[in-house]
Amino acid sequence: MAGRLEGRVAAVTGASRGLGRATAALLAAEGAMVALLDLKAHWAQAAADEIIAAGGKAVGLGCDVSDREALTATLGAVNDAHGRFDVLVNNAMWNVYEPLAAIRPESLDRMVSVGFSGVIWGMQAAAPLMAASGGGSIVNIASVSAQLGIPNGIAYCGVKAGVAGMTRAAAAELGAMNIRVNAVAPSTVDTEGVRRVVSEERIAMRIGQTPLGRLGTTEDIAKAVRYLACDDSDFVTGQMLTVDGGLATALS
Repeated sequence: MAGRLEGRVAAVTGASRGLGRATAALLAAEGAMVALLDLKAHWAQAAADEIIAAGGKAVGLGCDVSDREALTATLGAVNDAHGRFDVLVNNAMWNVYEPLAAIRPESLDRMVSVGFSGVIWGMQAAAPLMAASGGGSIVNIASVSAQLGIPNGIAYCGVKAGVAGMTRAAAAELGAMNIRVNAVAPSTVDTEGVRRVVSEERIAMRIGQTPLGRLGTTEDIAKAVRYLACDDSDFVTGQMLTVDGGLATALS
């Protein structure tokens, strides 16, 4: 049986590990040809090689999403190589948690350039390619933090709130081209990176706050992205799908 994305061409940014890697693998399992983008080409290609070994179609590409020209050229090359472009997942993020008094220009600039500007550059580059293919789906990775706010996370919450806002605006603007734009808002996802920077005490607290009693997995988020990327959601645009085990509801 054909997958839900058979014949489609997709790109996922920040795809060498964690959520991006799981999302790329699931889109490929659904039949898409997936370009995995990350800062270093060998990081991205290592993840792409796993997809290829599992029978999927993938390529790893080095690209700094904060570089508008580089991202435009990279997505254009994907389109040229495969004759179409259908799905973009804006997942790349650079983040550091700092209290208000400690926020530094260099960390704020990098967070905004990757997590905010990079999403705009991705949508800007993808839109004409998708329009030429008859339409497409853009999925931006936001965060439940955009709704809740977290201590020491002013910059992160601000960037992700910006992603939520630009998603709604882009949906209104791009709908006439048959391009849908939605966002997924995860809560804490159980990854190696999270385990490195979040204490066991805080993880236990977050699990206790979550009605479903666990952290999210990368597969939980990837499945939400798949829904928004494929035709199952073909009348859904401008929405933020919160995938948090009920956390935001419990804390609201």
